[in-house]
Amino acid sequence: MEHLDLTPWRCPEPLIRLKLWLRHAKPGQTVTLHLADPGSQQDIPAYLQRQGHQLTLLQTTGDTLSLVLMIHPAPSEAAAK
Repeated sequence: MEHLDLTPWRCPEPLIRLKLWLRHAKPGQTVTLHLADPGSQQDIPAYLQRQGHQLTLLQTTGDTLSLVLMIHPAPSEAAAK
């Protein structure tokens, strides 16, 4: 599983980097996200859920939130199934 460590950056940089990563993600692909910025810890899960991706809380340690993200199929791919 791939890991995307977004802990060094403050909002909005983690969301920007995640969106760039999502451009190349494949449906069904999973990645572990690590977030430290309090704003990003709220904004990124909300954004991903609005986009239809599946999120699972992995752990919260100190000021770091770790999530497992599974990429959903694109709307046209889901309709074809």
